[in-house]
Amino acid sequence: MVSEPDDSSAGPRFLGPAEVRSLAAALGLRPTKQRGQNFVIDANTVRRIVRDAGVDGDDVVLEVGPGLGSLTLALLAVARRVVAVEIDPVLAAALPATIASYAPGQAARFEVVQADAMRVDHVPGPAPTTLVANLPYNVSVPVLLHLLALLPSLEHGLVMVQAEVADRLAAPPGSKVYGVPSVKAAWYAEVRRAGSVSRSVFWPAPNVDSGLVAWTRRDPPSTHVSREQVFAVVDAAFAQRRKALRPTLRPLAGSAEAAEDALCRAGIDPMARGESLDVRQFTRIAEEIYR
Repeated sequence: MVSEPDDSSAGPRFLGPAEVRSLAAALGLRPTKQRGQNFVIDANTVRRIVRDAGVDGDDVVLEVGPGLGSLTLALLAVARRVVAVEIDPVLAAALPATIASYAPGQAARFEVVQADAMRVDHVPGPAPTTLVANLPYNVSVPVLLHLLALLPSLEHGLVMVQAEVADRLAAPPGSKVYGVPSVKAAWYAEVRRAGSVSRSVFWPAPNVDSGLVAWTRRDPPSTHVSREQVFAVVDAAFAQRRKALRPTLRPLAGSAEAAEDALCRAGIDPMARGESLDVRQFTRIAEEIYR
């Protein structure tokens, strides 16, 4: 059983390998690949994530997939408030007690929501300003895009994802890995690669490398068409990424000729590929197709 710190005003104590395994054993927990459960066991890593995310005392942080609370404790050391969304009911139920034990002075600034982050439609309390998360790797892109769309109050953040996904999210036009995630993330934010994370800081160690992606909110392109219409163009353009835009956009435009006309009006070469365009160019194409 964990003993209470003497000074309730002290900063949080962090979780190391022994504490993570002890908490997991007490819950009878066996991490599952299905939910991407790889728990951080290194205090320096969570401190680095919080620092690189730019979290300060004014921030209300939304965390996704807190697990046993390693990153949560580091966030509570700095942020004004932390709301954690956890899909696993066992982990969600256990987290408040862990926070009360390891961070009694900060426990009042913490709340856990037992929910699927892909289906969350609101966050309790003050509007969150920052997203910091170790995202489940199999759903990291849809979760990130859903939360950026749902919560315009999010100003900046940092997420840990599979290294290849991090590369795609931060890729510029013309890159070999530039694609749908790159363009859609760019609709909401300036995105950059913020480093790598060793497999050795997780328990159990994942079979893939991890990367950090930092982002800062920006206004989307000014346009009369909807985000959904722009994203439909993006999806179509990359459905067959080796093909030129003229044939790939034919289903949206109604014919190859109509697609070519729309591209020309938008100032885009009909024989260009989607991988060469930025989000503003995709927006111009949508404006011409949906005029």
